[in-house]
Amino acid sequence: MIKRALISVSDKTGLAEFAKGLHSLGIELISTSGTAKFLKEAGLPVRDLGDLTKFPEILDGRVKTLHPNVHGGILFKRDKAEHVKTVAEHNIKSIEMVVVNLYPFRETAAKAAHSFAPEVIENIDIGGPSMVRSAAKNFKDVAIICRPQDYAAVLAELQNAGNLSYETRQKLCIEAFTHTAAYDAAISEEFKKGLGQKYPQTKIVVLNKLQDLRYGENPHQNAALYSQDKKFSFEQLHGKELSYNNILDAFGAWDNAQEFEAPACVIFKHITPCGIGTGENLKTAFENAWRSDPKSAFGGIIAFNRILTTEVARFISTFFVEAVCAPDYEPAALEILKTKKNLRILKRIAPQNNKPLLKSVGEEVLLQEPDHILFKDFTCPTKRKPAEEEEPALKFAWTCVKFIKSNAIVFTSQNATVGIGAGQMSRVDAVKMASIKFAEFLESNEKPEILVLASDAFFPFRDGVDLAAKQGITAIIQPGGSVRDEEVIKACNEHNIAMLFAGVRHFRH
Repeated sequence: MIKRALISVSDKTGLAEFAKGLHSLGIELISTSGTAKFLKEAGLPVRDLGDLTKFPEILDGRVKTLHPNVHGGILFKRDKAEHVKTVAEHNIKSIEMVVVNLYPFRETAAKAAHSFAPEVIENIDIGGPSMVRSAAKNFKDVAIICRPQDYAAVLAELQNAGNLSYETRQKLCIEAFTHTAAYDAAISEEFKKGLGQKYPQTKIVVLNKLQDLRYGENPHQNAALYSQDKKFSFEQLHGKELSYNNILDAFGAWDNAQEFEAPACVIFKHITPCGIGTGENLKTAFENAWRSDPKSAFGGIIAFNRILTTEVARFISTFFVEAVCAPDYEPAALEILKTKKNLRILKRIAPQNNKPLLKSVGEEVLLQEPDHILFKDFTCPTKRKPAEEEEPALKFAWTCVKFIKSNAIVFTSQNATVGIGAGQMSRVDAVKMASIKFAEFLESNEKPEILVLASDAFFPFRDGVDLAAKQGITAIIQPGGSVRDEEVIKACNEHNIAMLFAGVRHFRH
């Protein structure tokens, strides 16, 4: 039975209510200085830890719980006679519950001038993790609680059953070791960052489960959503539960839309854009994106880089789409979209992520920094330079191709995609696929006055340029860097095509 609880917490959320519940069950409360003061102010009788240790806190509080009377009272086995005899001989009081959470290291480090600032060092908890680990090791006899969200369930079980079950203690033990592991990981990673170690010998990643998913890419695959943060980057305002594939498309569409300065709309389908448009307002941007490939846009995910207006919401509500993402919504727009029962409405609540990107390949994980570069210095190796009206079209096309699965080719006007060739095994086949999509576009739209092409990597042969010329492409942007660049330049000159080298590649796998 729980007779005595040692409480020492930094996060005091819900603590007063929990401690009052323990006290009402006749459990003696023991605490350290700051927590003891808090509990006394809440009107609770609290025994100071010094009464057990017979030793004061020293070194500005660096040493207060590191004492045999603390750890002996936690760690002794209640069913081992020798242990019981030892604690009795040394007048060590038993402690059956430990309520501890740790110094706010992450929060302090986030605000500090540098990783090794004095306040960061002082927020490395020593006594707290020691007590947590001691209690967790002896979970059979000691309950360890380190999360405020567990208070209510623990108190309810104590009130109903008079004690905590073995299964509950096991679960609390697991949470405790997870808590200390994540804490140590945060310290390790912060100090590596402070030393400029982007890719250290050992990388520790702590992931917090946000929710179970209905399934993964396919119904027979179990899946869950985890985050390095403690909350999802989107707030879901309405609609069905997000699927694994919805989440992938939502992130891709959102990132793509944010690359544009003008009002922009991006439609994603199966982790690649099927329509991208900009305009003087969101309505025009949406129309340009949807017109690109309405057949593929059916059931897609749409992202905007501006607050979604009521006018655009009316348009969207006439089509079948899986989800809409925006930085926010006009109230009337939100009400219109909510009339679609299953439409997932997402509001972005997290800033741009600058953490390394992780990609699993089974037992291995690839890390790379995000691709935040768009342009470098342009060079024009062809005889004809881009015309004034072609330049914005080329920049638009280059912004689009960055998010299209490799090998990627995109045909665009000045502000809309009109043919996308994605995920092809050869670059000339990507041009062929973009040409097919362009032919479909022309079935219901006039040919754009400006028609340019972007390629996410260099042309290895001139065949892609030759095929593009047949479609009426007048200007091309690509990274350059092929051993056959001269051959490709010659092809452009023969077709009177202007070509820019962007000096940066945007493969996307």
